[in-house]
Amino acid sequence: MPDFRVHCLPTELDPATLRLTADESHHLVVVNRARRGALVIAFDGRGTEWVSVLTSDANTAAVLTVQGIRRTAPLPHEITLAQALPKGPGMDGIVRKATEIGASRIIPITSERTQVHLDGERQEKKLEKWRTAALEAAKQCGNPWLPEVAPMETLAAFLAAPGTHDLKLIASLHSGAKPLKTHLAEAAAALNRPIRKVLWLIGPEGDFSAEEVNLAVRSGFLPVTLGPLVLRCETAATYALSVTTHELGT
Repeated sequence: MPDFRVHCLPTELDPATLRLTADESHHLVVVNRARRGALVIAFDGRGTEWVSVLTSDANTAAVLTVQGIRRTAPLPHEITLAQALPKGPGMDGIVRKATEIGASRIIPITSERTQVHLDGERQEKKLEKWRTAALEAAKQCGNPWLPEVAPMETLAAFLAAPGTHDLKLIASLHSGAKPLKTHLAEAAAALNRPIRKVLWLIGPEGDFSAEEVNLAVRSGFLPVTLGPLVLRCETAATYALSVTTHELGT
């Protein structure tokens, strides 16, 4: 795989050249030090990639000449991660790992024990930062599909309209939580087809409160055990997505 990857949203269906934004040009030419003649893969985050050559290395208006195009189908399953915000920079890492694993959507959630409180302009800046983290991770790992990073919402609002999924899961340390394999097998048997859309709900530091877990269960979420050890929320999210992707097949 070439060293250089850039994000681009061309206005033409089959472009002969690609003009990069100032940010993408700066990252390619100044940060990554690409020069004219370098092989560059441009992708739109929707499964299309253009194999290109850098023909103008202007650091605010780079131009690529397209040599070929390839389209990658999405994964046969869609995994959405609804993540209660951890403190510090933890969400940045979760977004990156979710992108690398192949999550299709990431929803930041605020809950009773969330220690990060954002509103107005700070919230918009954080959302933009997370979307940038997803883009950087997609470039690094070669994922041609960029996950949607949805606007932040409260747990109550999220549970009121979680969307349509084959299976809705919540990571739980409480007794009665079942292994993921059990839930997947039961859901596939009930649907009489493979599982295609899974929604994971992961708590913050200290987990969700008992009341929040009960509310999630009443909203159709099934408690899943991630093992006997207490995991950091960043680890729990990565573990849940990885195992689910493995079980569903890639």
